[in-house]
Amino acid sequence: MSEALINLIATSIAAVVSAFKGLLVPIIFFSLLAMLMRRKKALGDLRRALPEIHLNVKLMLFDAMFIVPMIIILGTFLSELVRDNGLSLLSLDTWSELPGWLTILIAIAIADFVGYWRHRLEHTWVLWPAHAVHHSDTQMTWIAVQRFHPINRFTTFVIDNLALFLLGVPPFAIVANGLVRHYYGAFIHADLPWTYGPLGRIFVSPAMHRWHHATDPRAFDTNFATVFSLWDQMFGTCRVPGPCDVPTGVTDNMKQSLRGQLIYPFTKKAYPQIFGKSEAATEAPAPEQNDVSTGARRLEH
Repeated sequence: MSEALINLIATSIAAVVSAFKGLLVPIIFFSLLAMLMRRKKALGDLRRALPEIHLNVKLMLFDAMFIVPMIIILGTFLSELVRDNGLSLLSLDTWSELPGWLTILIAIAIADFVGYWRHRLEHTWVLWPAHAVHHSDTQMTWIAVQRFHPINRFTTFVIDNLALFLLGVPPFAIVANGLVRHYYGAFIHADLPWTYGPLGRIFVSPAMHRWHHATDPRAFDTNFATVFSLWDQMFGTCRVPGPCDVPTGVTDNMKQSLRGQLIYPFTKKAYPQIFGKSEAATEAPAPEQNDVSTGARRLEH
């Protein structure tokens, strides 16, 4: 067995262990929050969400075993490519003149701005089939942040982080940005009615992001940011009429299984713009196959 393969396997094992460790604190935090907010209804909510949670955990494990090691390799390659070819617009010395907390804040703001436009790109027909996997969670909870197709993982990592690499952002700020955006992303996916009131004009709230996942056609193509709602307000995509109490999901004919979600972007039915809606419809599975069938396809408007 080659040394490279051994290192890859070791990285995969470490990623799986890290993924489970990373779940411990959020599980405790969101469980306590659910009991505080929902009280007796919390257990009923959990029972309804268990099938979706089970699938999210499967996708998380697949991601940790097969995708994270490749992303680590890709990230190393991209950072060295930028550094070795002098492509950074700003030097580390320039960043070192700023306080560490300000460097981190700037990194988060830049990544969130780039992520806003990357997210809008994911709602175009080219990348929507992969991104639809994330939107297919019909009982959205905080762990929906783990439901992403590998294609979506790669586009998010490359687009968001390449911008930081090109700006010469220090590694500590890149790591901090990843942690903040990930855990805040989990928070805004939680089933919480909070709009933040006036603070909602600055930060994305759980209610704001839930509207992004809503089946209400009026919510389509809105609320793309992860941390700062400023971007949605600046570009006319902000819509938070109040707490979101409508269903979430999509009509893309996608099986609620690990295999079904992974292969969906590689099927003809995922691209009616190319293969025609009639042909895509003939491939749609029967209702009894437990497929996602709520909501509305976000590319038919």
